[in-house]
Amino acid sequence: MQDEAIVNLYWSRDERAIQHTDEKYHIYCHTIADRILQSEGDAEECVNDTWLRAWNTIPPQKPSSLRLFLGRITRNLSLDRYRRLHADKRGGGEMPLLLEELSDCATEGDTVFEEVHKNELAEKLRHFLTDLPLRDRTVFLRRYFYAQAVNEIARQLGISENSVSKILSRTRGRLKDYLGGEDRL
Repeated sequence: MQDEAIVNLYWSRDERAIQHTDEKYHIYCHTIADRILQSEGDAEECVNDTWLRAWNTIPPQKPSSLRLFLGRITRNLSLDRYRRLHADKRGGGEMPLLLEELSDCATEGDTVFEEVHKNELAEKLRHFLTDLPLRDRTVFLRRYFYAQAVNEIARQLGISENSVSKILSRTRGRLKDYLGGEDRL
């Protein structure tokens, strides 16, 4: 079923919207949640919560891209769950590493999560990403939005892990400069 038809089902308050959404986007949303949470059960709960959040927000929202809309909901729910689960501990996996990599772009005393939720920063990030070359933007988003491992990004894009690491390092530097350094965030 086409996305526009699914969104129309939501607007009509037809419960089949959830069924069609699950059939079309379950794997996509589950992959996002699982990369962040590293837990099958928690990822599955986030996917189910995504469907509920979509049901509660469409209407009044009418997303132009259902896939991106659902991905953003899943990512935000997964990050919230991750914070709750790891509030006072530093666990293994990709998320602590991702946050450490981005920590140079955030101000002291604030977490990356708090900064990302600010509308002004989100708008700056959108502009920054739009201006990046396609390959750099793809690498950056796969790493920091989809929480993919460096070796997975390298394999999928057909480049070396070293190239991915260099692109990420260079892009983080550009981001820090773009945001005006630590004193302007």
